[in-house]
Amino acid sequence: MLALMKTIHQTLNTTRVVDFLAPLALRLFLAPVMISAGYNKAMSFESTVAWFGNEEWGLGLPFPLVLAFLATATELVGGVLLLIGLLTRYIALPLMVTMLVAMATVHWEHGWFAITPTNPATSMAAPLAKVGFPGAEGSLKNSVEAGERLSRARAILKEHGHYDWLTEKGGFVVLNNGIEFAMSYFVMLLALFFWGGGRYLSLDYWVARRWLPPETV
Repeated sequence: MLALMKTIHQTLNTTRVVDFLAPLALRLFLAPVMISAGYNKAMSFESTVAWFGNEEWGLGLPFPLVLAFLATATELVGGVLLLIGLLTRYIALPLMVTMLVAMATVHWEHGWFAITPTNPATSMAAPLAKVGFPGAEGSLKNSVEAGERLSRARAILKEHGHYDWLTEKGGFVVLNNGIEFAMSYFVMLLALFFWGGGRYLSLDYWVARRWLPPETV
C-alpha cells in the first residue's frame, strides 16, 4: 500500500498530461460570468453610468462614464479572451481589478456571504464565533434573525399564496450581497494569472509554440 501511494504521489507530481484541465475549467467557468456581466451593463449603459455616479442610490464614483465604459469593456472583452485562452495572464489583471472595485464599492459593507445563512446550526459563522473570530458573532446573530424572517415569509406565502408554484423553480433565500462571489472570482483569476490559459486548448499555448523557444512552452 505504501509503495502504491508513493507511486501515485510521484505520478501526480511529475506528469503534465492532464494539467491543462484546471486552467481550462477556470476559464470556462469565468468566461460566461464576465460576458454576462459586461453584456448586461452594455444593454443598459445609461443606467449603468447613472448607477456608477449617483451618490444617493449608486456607487458615487468619479468619472462615471469612463469607469462604466472600462468596466463594461473589460468584462465583455475579458470574457471572450478567457473563453478562447488568449492573453490570459494579461486580461486576468484588469478583471481582478474590477473584482476588487466591486468588493470595495458594492459588497464590502455586507460582509462575506452572498446568500445569508438562515440556519445558525449549519452556518459557517458558528464555529468561527466559538473561537472568537472577528465579526463571526454578528454574522451568527444575523443568521438567526434572517432565519426568523424567512420562516415568517414562507408561512405567509403558504397561507395566502400559491407556495408550490412560487417555489417550483427554486426556494426563497435572503440575499446578503456580500463579497463571497466576487472574492471567489478574484481567486480564480489570480490562479489563471500564474498558470496562464493552459496547454492544448488555449490560443496562448499555440501562439507560444509558434513564437517562443520550445523549452518555455
